[in-house]
Amino acid sequence: MEALGKRKEPASSEIADCYTGSSDQGNDESASKRHNSSRTCVHEVAVPTGYNSNKDESVFGTLSNPVYSGEMAKGYPFKLDPFQQISIACLERKESVLVSAHTSAEILRGMLYRGSEVLKEVAWVIFDEIHYMRDRERGVVWEESIIFLPPAIKMVFLSATMSNATEFAEWICNLHKQPCHVVYTDFRPTPLQHYVFPMGGSGLYLVVDEHEEFREDNFLKLQDTFTKQKVGEGSKFTNGKASGRIAKSGNASGGSSINKIVKMIMERKFQPVIVFSFSRRECEQHAMSMSKLDFNTQEEKDVVEQVFHNAVLCLNEEDRNLPAIELMLPLLQRGIAVHHSGLLPVLKELVELLFQEGLVKALFATETFAMGLNMPAKTVVFTAVKKWDGDSHRYIGSGEYIQMSGRAGRRGKDERGICIIMVDEQMEMNTLKDMVLGKPAPLVSTFRLSYYSILNLMSRAEGQFTAEHVIKNSFHQFQYEKALPNIGRKVQELEEEAASLDASGEVEVAEYHKLKLEIAQLEKKMMAEITRPERALFFLLPGRLVRIREGGTDWGWGVVVNVMKKPSTGLGTVPSRGGGYIVDTLLHCSPGLSENSSRPKPCPPCPGEKGEMHVVPVQLSLVSALSKLRISIPADLRPLEARQSILLAVQELGSRFPQGLPKLNPVKDMGIEDPEIVELVNQIEELERKLLSHPLHKSQDAHQMRSFQRKAEVNHEIQELKSKMRESQLQKFRDELKNRSRVLKKLGHIDADGVVQLKGRAACLIDTGDELLVTELMFNGTFNDLDHHQIAALASCFIPGDKSNEQIHLRTELARPLQQLQDSARRIAEVQRECKLDVNVDEYVESTVRPYLMDVIYCWSKGASFAEVIQMTDIFEGSIIRSARRLDEFLNQLRAAANAVGDTNLENKFAAASESLRRGIMFANSLYL
Repeated sequence: MEALGKRKEPASSEIADCYTGSSDQGNDESASKRHNSSRTCVHEVAVPTGYNSNKDESVFGTLSNPVYSGEMAKGYPFKLDPFQQISIACLERKESVLVSAHTSAEILRGMLYRGSEVLKEVAWVIFDEIHYMRDRERGVVWEESIIFLPPAIKMVFLSATMSNATEFAEWICNLHKQPCHVVYTDFRPTPLQHYVFPMGGSGLYLVVDEHEEFREDNFLKLQDTFTKQKVGEGSKFTNGKASGRIAKSGNASGGSSINKIVKMIMERKFQPVIVFSFSRRECEQHAMSMSKLDFNTQEEKDVVEQVFHNAVLCLNEEDRNLPAIELMLPLLQRGIAVHHSGLLPVLKELVELLFQEGLVKALFATETFAMGLNMPAKTVVFTAVKKWDGDSHRYIGSGEYIQMSGRAGRRGKDERGICIIMVDEQMEMNTLKDMVLGKPAPLVSTFRLSYYSILNLMSRAEGQFTAEHVIKNSFHQFQYEKALPNIGRKVQELEEEAASLDASGEVEVAEYHKLKLEIAQLEKKMMAEITRPERALFFLLPGRLVRIREGGTDWGWGVVVNVMKKPSTGLGTVPSRGGGYIVDTLLHCSPGLSENSSRPKPCPPCPGEKGEMHVVPVQLSLVSALSKLRISIPADLRPLEARQSILLAVQELGSRFPQGLPKLNPVKDMGIEDPEIVELVNQIEELERKLLSHPLHKSQDAHQMRSFQRKAEVNHEIQELKSKMRESQLQKFRDELKNRSRVLKKLGHIDADGVVQLKGRAACLIDTGDELLVTELMFNGTFNDLDHHQIAALASCFIPGDKSNEQIHLRTELARPLQQLQDSARRIAEVQRECKLDVNVDEYVESTVRPYLMDVIYCWSKGASFAEVIQMTDIFEGSIIRSARRLDEFLNQLRAAANAVGDTNLENKFAAASESLRRGIMFANSLYL
């Protein structure tokens, strides 16, 4: 990597209320910042060493201070702000720029692999929402497209939630050997006010004002309302067991709270409002619960009806009477609408058009409405502070909050935007502060090697790019190499510390330490057994002292407050033996609870630091010891004094038991009779006897012990860091590439010399489904034995989409092909296992084969109406249509693959399958066309 220097200097007088920075030719000067409270803008530029700009400075400004004074490509009826001026100046310089304030990437990558002539006419590629490069599934498509783009094509990257933009720009600079500017602003033309509404309570609490100041006084008043609710409503919110999701429609708390907020918004003239939910069904339920509210005048109702009838004219007559369409009109006429990915496309677009025209006053939407659509409102409401992310219910991250709250406040219309957060349980202050004011998570590469990419790179005649080239130039490798110098410095510092530590009496201390280590290992093994829910829950009562260990972090003794069965974003989020049980534990925490991270992460206090007791959700699996002792805990743990009194009590017990708090004996105290556990207890007791009789136990030299302990820790850390440096990411990818190449050879995609064969040429054209599995079906005769209706149904198993909750019962003509597909998937997974790839066979089959729409697609292909097929599944109508359209693209890829290998019969079948889908509402034209 070429060295990059950095220089920051003040902005020119023409852009006096922003500051600029530059990186060029190794110079390094101190930063000078010029802020304006109303408008701030940051400009930096990553420049390759030795780069010389040949731009006319009188027209384009300089690299570090781009100011364009030439003829504008487009005029605007308003004065551009500094952010806009600098962004345009960078574009006029014909240099890449990341401006920080999706399926098209797949098409672009395909064009780049195949050397499309169209690209010769392209000057700019715009990557909108570039932070989606962190997506586990599709992020690699963006990354490969950026790597393959020719140097003549410049890039624009857009993102509102990217905290490491400079690092990304340095990668682009390093990769394409050209400057990449970063233009960033935190200025909002319309400032935001953030309120919290306690569920079941009344009134709004301003927690962050328009100056981004956190109002701690109001937060404490908000917490008081939950205490009053607990007293007045008994067990309704006891122990904070609510999951963070709002109640379903019809529930007095959930339904009435939404109604209350929307009514209040309308009365105060805060409309239009977008009400965000994290469930599509909840969106619909909330909208339906507004049945008694009406926000449109008669004149507006008439316009809505006219636009509605014009919109549905693009559908067949039979589809105009679908329940989903008929149910929507009465809502729309009252100024209420729903928007989510499961809606019929025509309804989704109709809602967008009406919202833009001010005819929708209350829109109930999922977070997809905040992505890619520039449709702001005056007010935004969050119906929950937690969302299910596929693994657990977690607090929404600050990046997600920024994306959605950014829809509040219309430039030029509203003096300020309003965000209202509905909360159904007490929150830690830092959790809320981090969500509203925290920084988004940095963009971290999710680069991986796919068979599609490997085969395409192998088959490129010119050999310009190899898999090795792509690995070396990935953002993943760039980030890894950037971290190495810091690791080297840390190793050097630790080695110097180890050399300075006292080593006298090391043999005796080592022997004593070894005994302690053996006891700890056996106790860990024993705890793995006794913390099984069926054994431990009975003893995890409020007040019980428990020891918590998270990886290498020993939290010491904490106090049980509550136990609940639900996922957690607390410590130990990986599912384990704890079976989803969370132990709310009072732990001694550092007072600075990571205020700027995207997720709140408590940590123990540093040595000598005065900590505070906080309730931390801990997975049951992280409990490393159960004490015999229990202490009483106050009913109200919100005041700091109450929590600190617990800390004093725990410290007092530590003083009373200097050899360690007495632990529950699994056999004598817990009544466990398992022979394996009895044997473990006996082994531990024998080692403890040896430890007690060891000479050092009674006459320990505290300084010597501390010195040896620290030396052992330092040496361990040195080995860990050196191992990390040796474990080159590049070598890991090389090993993976070698193993994947072995898979391709075994399955007949390439020969022994790495030359792509007929099967591999077919796989090169397939990037929608699993390329190995689908080509296996093409070459083993599975597709040849099916008619085009069965082919359409079977191909639908490759399309990612919604999962049905219903039991699948397939007719014989579909069950047999599905079984063949599953058998082929199992064989491919086993081949990958044999070639030393980490593949779980059952998980591979389940994730690759998705039979949820087989019946629907089969019947649609044979001529059934849309009204008939939607009765066959619980999957949303819009999701069915989206899957059908992706299926059509997939069938066209299969047709091209069959053509490439000269199989005319299969090519015709795939074409017929595609043609059988392309009718009616499934492929109705967009209202935007």
